[in-house]
Amino acid sequence: MYHRHDLQVACPSGGSCAKLVKMATIYDFKALNNKGTEVEMAQYSGNVLLIVNTASKCGFTPQYDGLEALYQKYKDQGLVILGFPCDQFANQEPGSDAEIAEFCRLNHGVTFPLMKKIDVNGAEAHPIFEYLKAQAPTEEYKGLKAKAAAALFKKISKSVEKDSDIKWNFTKFLVSKDGSVIKRFAPTTEPADFEKDVQEMLG
Repeated sequence: MYHRHDLQVACPSGGSCAKLVKMATIYDFKALNNKGTEVEMAQYSGNVLLIVNTASKCGFTPQYDGLEALYQKYKDQGLVILGFPCDQFANQEPGSDAEIAEFCRLNHGVTFPLMKKIDVNGAEAHPIFEYLKAQAPTEEYKGLKAKAAAALFKKISKSVEKDSDIKWNFTKFLVSKDGSVIKRFAPTTEPADFEKDVQEMLG
């Protein structure tokens, strides 16, 4: 589950480069927050980042509580959580950005940053998630219940085209302080289950 960012990239001419080159890091990307303001990921260099695709009407929506608990416990040590709402999985995030923010605040007390609603798979997938999927293409499902859920996701996730695609809401990417190590956690993995990984990255 450890993934670094040495990848083969296409040359400008369209041919394949013969050598491995160091591609962009997470800090080279930008995104819009839920109020439409551009946010540069570079501002989070030196922080541990937890990036999650979220939804308000999902069976995993209660994980907002666990995410907020992690945030409150470790934000002063450098943990930043970014929630990216997405409506690609059974239309479980139909609201506007303002409605999503209000729901999260009233129902789960969310104080970590929420971003503008995006796609995470397909032609319109946000570049940040394309990058994260390339760096951490697999996730682990532990236990029979989780494995059954994984099989269900594969069957009903209409936006999934590649093995590395996001399978469902609340897929989580934990990024180290320098952006060099990325861990991917399945939707079935509760935030408390990888608290030790957060602690290790915070040092």
